[in-house]
Order: sequence, then C-alpha cells, then structure tokens
Amino acid sequence: MRRVKVDANLYFDYRDVKTLQKFLDSYGRIESGARTGLSAKQQRQLAVAVKRARHLALLPFISNN
Repeated sequence: MRRVKVDANLYFDYRDVKTLQKFLDSYGRIESGARTGLSAKQQRQLAVAVKRARHLALLPFISNN
C-alpha cells in the first residue's frame, strides 16, 4: 500500500505537521519506506523532518493510545 506518488521534487518541511502526521502510525512511529512508497533519500528527509518537529514540540514523541 503506497501512500504517495513517487515524485523527485518532494520536500518535507518540519513545520508542515499535517503532512508529517500522514507518515506516522497510530503509535507515533515513522512508517517504513516500503509502506510509504518513498525512495531511500526521501525517507531519510522525512525522518529528519519528523525528528526536528518532535524536538521543537510540534509533534509528540509517543501517542497516548
């Protein structure tokens, strides 16, 4: 199940919380590249953006499920 169409110009901004939340599961973990359909480079950019957003308290580190 791929969530995004592979696009070479895809950019993840740590301030765009709505977009980043689409790539997190119900526990707040980053989903795998096989599940998201991102390339390895895009998956690394996603991870950096999520980690920055968590550090600035824009995203929670864990979910309260």
